[in-house]
Amino acid sequence: MNQIKTIIKRELQSYFATPIAYVFIVIFLIMSGVFGFYFGGLYERGQADLIPFFNFHPWLYLFLVPAVAMRLWSEERNSGNIELLMTLPVHKMDWVLGKFFAAWLFIGLALLLTFPMVISINYLGDPDNGLIVASYFGSFLLAGGFLAIGSCISAATKNQVIAFILSVVVCFLFLLSGFPMVLNFFKIFLPQIMVDAVASTSFLTHFDSITKGVLDLGDLSYFAITIAVWLYATSLIIDMKKAD
Repeated sequence: MNQIKTIIKRELQSYFATPIAYVFIVIFLIMSGVFGFYFGGLYERGQADLIPFFNFHPWLYLFLVPAVAMRLWSEERNSGNIELLMTLPVHKMDWVLGKFFAAWLFIGLALLLTFPMVISINYLGDPDNGLIVASYFGSFLLAGGFLAIGSCISAATKNQVIAFILSVVVCFLFLLSGFPMVLNFFKIFLPQIMVDAVASTSFLTHFDSITKGVLDLGDLSYFAITIAVWLYATSLIIDMKKAD
């Protein structure tokens, strides 16, 4: 655990050592506000809630989270540092978890900085703050799922641009899997139980459930298992690719 904490501290310091972290946070905050207030019509709806704000989070994360994840391992492999990291007296999984949690905390910080939205909606009306807290938690879990996928793909390639593009594509597929048009397509040649299995892999389905204030064990387990599986896959890929 101490090693993981050390890695997290090292990674977080590396984020803020360059302007990249500040640029990401500013872009995230601006786009969150634009999508929530302008496209979501937060004021025009006349309701004291942040539903439009959170509805756009999956689509924001679709591009912003892979932008964070693409450097996790691609940069280490491209610079040749991964060989050095693997020779240090630190377990491989500690590196995987440390890098992941540092990036997740960084995204969480950007999410936390949207608190003026909560203050604004409380000033304008009397919202269900318990629902808002649940939605923030769901958004954080969603970001973690995207980030775990991006971490795995970043470990598979030295090129950060390729890692970004592939991460966006895979995350997009996980979003689409719950859409009716996708499920109707699978219904043509798959039994209903298989169609339900495809629907259960959708990030949107589980995220929407949490943003409605329902902290179901199934939804929480889905994100926990998704993150764990992709991080384990990351460690396997690092093993296979570390000598490349």
